[in-house]
Amino acid sequence: MRRRGPSRPYGLIGLAVLTVSMVSWVSGEDASYIKEIESWRLERESNLKADGSWLTVAGLFWLRDGESSVGADPTADFVLPEDSAPPFVGTFSHVGNETTFRAVEGVEVTKDGVPIKTAVLEPGEKNALGINRLSMWLHLSGDRKAIRLRDLDSPIRKEFKGLSWFAVDPSYRVTARFMPYPELKEVEMLNILGDIERYKSPGVVEFGLHGETIRMEPLEVTEGLWLIFRDGTSGKETYPAARFLRTGAPENGRVVIDFNKAYNPPCVFNPFTTCPVPVQQNRLKTRVEAGEKDYHKIDS
Repeated sequence: MRRRGPSRPYGLIGLAVLTVSMVSWVSGEDASYIKEIESWRLERESNLKADGSWLTVAGLFWLRDGESSVGADPTADFVLPEDSAPPFVGTFSHVGNETTFRAVEGVEVTKDGVPIKTAVLEPGEKNALGINRLSMWLHLSGDRKAIRLRDLDSPIRKEFKGLSWFAVDPSYRVTARFMPYPELKEVEMLNILGDIERYKSPGVVEFGLHGETIRMEPLEVTEGLWLIFRDGTSGKETYPAARFLRTGAPENGRVVIDFNKAYNPPCVFNPFTTCPVPVQQNRLKTRVEAGEKDYHKIDS
């Protein structure tokens, strides 16, 4: 009779091969995820460098009742960059709830690409006035009104040094339970200037993170949820006021929250922006060591 050798070593070898295969599969999955996040982060930085980014916002001029002149002359009420505008461009008139603009004779100001002499302004950049590489539009900060300026040659844009991030950590990608309110809830939030901004929240998200159960109140945005939060890293590794995070739309009572995609509000880069600060429920004590770190200008 032919004697068979012991089978145990072969079983161990097979198990070892299986284990290595499983490790390789997990590592491959993690590598793919890390690549996805790194690609997203590169896209964020690229968008920040683009023409319509927060880095090109270059002024915030508060309107008062009556008229305010605008131009590059230092005696104007709203002073524009001298290499991008004539001494006087025109006048903003703010009376009651109406804001109008009148251009100085001989100065070409456009709206929707068409030269105008006068215009009644509605809030939002889609109603912007253009002159050379500058644009101006009516901006609301709570109940206050201002003229926001965009300059495609803004020094803030030119001096941008890039972003800094925590290492990608898959444990900060969690699936949360979404608990909708019976109807959209009105939410009032202060911005960093102390004005009250009004939003709508569709419900609450609840999830576990490193052994802790966390509940947060997101805001409703197109195609998903918007989380504005602080955590134990705020004021240390991350920006003190807040960080932002967008998610996809909830499905079947669940939504994926990936803190590796947490990012800074525009006020971290730019003093001419008005960012909301989190509601109390979204001020976490736990440290979220994921996403974008604080922005510090690096001198050359």
